Amino acid sequence: MATPVVSLQERYEASMVLSGAGDALAYNHGHWEFQRDGELIHQEVAKRGGLASLDAKDFPVSDDTVMHLATAEAMMEVGKKGKQTLARLVKHLVKEYIRCMRDMDGRAPGLTCISNVELHERRKGGDHRIPFNRWGGGCGAAMRAMCIGLRFPSPEQEGHLIAVSVESGRLTHHHPTGYLGSLAAALFTAYAVRGSPPVEAWGQGLMEVLPKAKQYVVEAGHCVEQNVESWDYFENAWRAYLSQRGILEGTGKARFPESYGVKEREKFYTSLAFANWAGSSGHDAPMIAYDALLCAGDSWEELANHGLFHGGDSDSTGVIGAAWWGATYGFKGVPQCNYKHLEYRKRLSKAAVQLLELSSKPFTQEA
Repeated sequence: MATPVVSLQERYEASMVLSGAGDALAYNHGHWEFQRDGELIHQEVAKRGGLASLDAKDFPVSDDTVMHLATAEAMMEVGKKGKQTLARLVKHLVKEYIRCMRDMDGRAPGLTCISNVELHERRKGGDHRIPFNRWGGGCGAAMRAMCIGLRFPSPEQEGHLIAVSVESGRLTHHHPTGYLGSLAAALFTAYAVRGSPPVEAWGQGLMEVLPKAKQYVVEAGHCVEQNVESWDYFENAWRAYLSQRGILEGTGKARFPESYGVKEREKFYTSLAFANWAGSSGHDAPMIAYDALLCAGDSWEELANHGLFHGGDSDSTGVIGAAWWGATYGFKGVPQCNYKHLEYRKRLSKAAVQLLELSSKPFTQEA
């Protein structure tokens, strides 16, 4: 019996809605995001009756979804009228990031996002660039960028995807480790919705795009020397990960340890991390999400086990991985309770519809 084809519209909606669900379930009011013991999280999920018993109405979204919606709604606003340009979009991104900070009670926003959005709010004039920040390598840019891949899904739009993901990222995280996480989150979403290349080749695709992103940053001309000096950490970390999984060349199946249970994953995720906080940086948040997706295949439950319920910054890996999973598989096999009463579900669904419409519209990087 042939596998039913999931419509593009459903995959767009699932990408946005399940990103929110992945965030909310992993966050759990902050109880699980800030829990270092992944085994304890799995025990608590089991006590609640397992994933199929987790009702989204009991799990508010974190700052990740609030900022992801801000990114999407900025693109939607720019798409309503006038020429769609990078300069206009950056202006609206700043506006939406400032606005969304009023919706952060109980959502645990990151200090880097808070401080730099406050900087934008205090500024006068049209220059939205911020100084290079050697501590700006956190995951706050990555966690909100998946919708950029929904706006620019085609290979012909790759240059726009690079520019928007980099510039949106360095509005708060002006360090390559931070804003290249934004690029990875957006790029893999684009790969997912267009169905190519195979998931195992996504990492190799990122390796091919990174030199183009570096060229963009050099040509953009802002803090070039500092960005170039700090460039290699992200690329080297990803190259090492892809080599370990046997997919650096983008061929074959990913190799996983024979035993890869909760305890083994906790150790591995921590080994990827900066300062032992798994998923908290721009390089390892999308990396852990990708690892989870490779393991899970079309199983939402396995994606959750690997990408949502682990020690460390689990809501950030959850919001990213769930967006990719939804863009690939739609709502296939997802318990309705995990998303039916999700906070901001209607906004997420509306954004999906409008991003699909915008995906065929022209965009320019000129002023």
